[in-house]
Amino acid sequence: MRVLKTEKRQQKITSVLNARQKSLRIVLENIHDPHNVSAIFRTCDAVGVPKASLIYYIEKFPKIGKKSSASAFKWVDRDKFKDVKSCYDSLRKEGFQIYASAIVDDAVSIYDLDLTGKTALVLGNEHRGVSNEAANLADKKFVIPMKGMVQSLNVSVAAAVILYEAFRQRQKKEMYEQSEFSSEELDEMINNWCKK
Repeated sequence: MRVLKTEKRQQKITSVLNARQKSLRIVLENIHDPHNVSAIFRTCDAVGVPKASLIYYIEKFPKIGKKSSASAFKWVDRDKFKDVKSCYDSLRKEGFQIYASAIVDDAVSIYDLDLTGKTALVLGNEHRGVSNEAANLADKKFVIPMKGMVQSLNVSVAAAVILYEAFRQRQKKEMYEQSEFSSEELDEMINNWCKK
């Protein structure tokens, strides 16, 4: 495979990878519309989320369009799971706190959560939301505060609001200034990205 490694391209790739937040993950449970998944991947790339975990056991795994994701799917890795428990077990093994979006009485505001630790944020299906299992097995449940008659946002819009709150908190702590990856991991990723 031809490796495109011009100095300018390598500088851009290195800069982007240095800012990737290994400690921030998005988890998508049974999201139906591939356009929504694509839009979420675009936001993941924009705020430096290197990987998304996809849980699909009702809906089919989405085919992510190049156009709607603006090719962001190339720059965001994916883990696939067929049930909530195996996904959560994998995240907890990596040390993640799991926060699920759910409109329930014990949910806290997204703005009251500390999103600067190892954080996995779970979003559910456009109509059903997250499953009871995904909500109940999470460490905390959260909501985006709203003052309108409608009590939910499009899932890709919700993902953008949530991820940009994480971005704001992390930028304030200057977390984008120092890489979360080892030099060996960075070298391997730079080489892989230059092939894309």
